[in-house]
Amino acid sequence: MTASVRELKAGLSRYLKRAAAGEEVLVTSRGRVVARLVRAPSEEDQQPNHAEIRRRLAAIPGIILPTGPKPRGSKHPLKIRKGEKSLSEIVLEDRR
Repeated sequence: MTASVRELKAGLSRYLKRAAAGEEVLVTSRGRVVARLVRAPSEEDQQPNHAEIRRRLAAIPGIILPTGPKPRGSKHPLKIRKGEKSLSEIVLEDRR
């Protein structure tokens, strides 16, 4: 449905109710479409579900999605002897 700016101003409540019901209202000025009134998305529409998030991430070049469970760490971790610094301590020192 279309409405001129003058009609929209005169019957704004009526056009807002129609847009809220799902109808698209095109607003014209001097015969040209200048705006469009549509129903605002609900909170459910705005929050994508888990599958949608994964689909969007997969569409981004360079993103590699995980395929298995969270990594557990090395089966053979390095043993740090007395007096030696761990990797995290070395990194922290380097940042200072």
